[in-house]
Amino acid sequence: MTTAYELRCRECGKSYGNQPLSICDDCFSPLEVDFDLDYARSRFTRDKISAGPLNMWRYRALLPVSDTYKPTTPAVLTPLLEAPRLASRIGANNLYIKNDAVCLPTLSFKDRVVAVALANAQAFGFDTVGCSSTGNLANAVAAGAARLGLKTYILVPSDLEAAKILNTQVYGANLIRIDGNYDHCNRLCSQIAERYNWGFVNVNLRPYYAEGSKTVGYEIAEQLGWRLPDNVVVPMAGGSLITKIRKAFKELVALGLVDDKPVRFFGAQATGCSPISTAVKNGADNIEPQRPNTIARSLAIGNPADGSYAIRVIRDSGGWAEDVSDVEIVSAIQELAETEGVFTETAGGVTTAVTARLYAHGRIKPDELTVSCITGNGLKTTDVLQGAYSQEAAVRPRLSDFAAYLEEREDRLAGVAYAD
Repeated sequence: MTTAYELRCRECGKSYGNQPLSICDDCFSPLEVDFDLDYARSRFTRDKISAGPLNMWRYRALLPVSDTYKPTTPAVLTPLLEAPRLASRIGANNLYIKNDAVCLPTLSFKDRVVAVALANAQAFGFDTVGCSSTGNLANAVAAGAARLGLKTYILVPSDLEAAKILNTQVYGANLIRIDGNYDHCNRLCSQIAERYNWGFVNVNLRPYYAEGSKTVGYEIAEQLGWRLPDNVVVPMAGGSLITKIRKAFKELVALGLVDDKPVRFFGAQATGCSPISTAVKNGADNIEPQRPNTIARSLAIGNPADGSYAIRVIRDSGGWAEDVSDVEIVSAIQELAETEGVFTETAGGVTTAVTARLYAHGRIKPDELTVSCITGNGLKTTDVLQGAYSQEAAVRPRLSDFAAYLEEREDRLAGVAYAD
């Protein structure tokens, strides 16, 4: 390599240097950023990482940006939380939550991928950027582009949650609602990127964008004291995140930062849009596209771009994939909030419900160190909880009234019925 990284075809291995391109022109397979690990060996060490900033750019030596790049769109480190109360409910003893519901600036892991994508958009000279999105990516692109002074065009399905639409428009983005699903948006974005020479983060910038997901894996290993977990449960939309966490672990092993060990990867989807989990369960190597029909809109990609690679990661690691109903998703959102104080969006409800099922079916053993990835904040999908909680009549600001309220509530919980 002439630089620390370059694009290579994931299938035939053809090299493309560095350019805004995502598909091999020989075999039409996707391109991926390939790093020179020998070059990174002296730059990517525990000491240098710990001396770096308290955000994802502490791992910049293995991110596709130049040595002279000065980050202005940092995504902060997110907590890796022990989850003992949730664990006790689902039969686990050693469960952790990787909580990207508090990632900055827009409260999802997409802030990571967008930071890397926009760095490359600038490097390639784009003044206009965009994306197709099921919500979280739209928020992240709009915020990141506003900070960098880039023009934005963002395409979303017309049935997207109102909170995610607002959370995109507030940054001044040009948001276009498409009468169709994510796959329709993505196809149109591919045509727009070619015609107008714009930088679409998940089209012509996709290989660079995807590398930002590796920072989830780096953080998990560092936060575990530079060791790898036994299992990781990951929500799947396009299928990229699960492959990049595995790539991060493999890079850490190759550089000697963690001991090598088997890590099993488990994919989580909603039953109403489960092309990857369906393929895994059926023993298939390829994806059969589906028409999305689920409240988990951030995972509603019926024809996932990295689906076949996600299948390989799951199968090669000895993992599994599961999908859960909309009712289970809502219940899991509530359970995670009630036990661990983490309010997640529907994608996190999917991961939590699937994690519980994996323990229930014996696919994960209770004592194994397991990390469940929560990728977005519940404030973005409050619509799915409408009607779940009633509002009681207001209590007058008097101690006697409060005491009466408390007594009535305790009696009600004990099963005593009171007339209105």
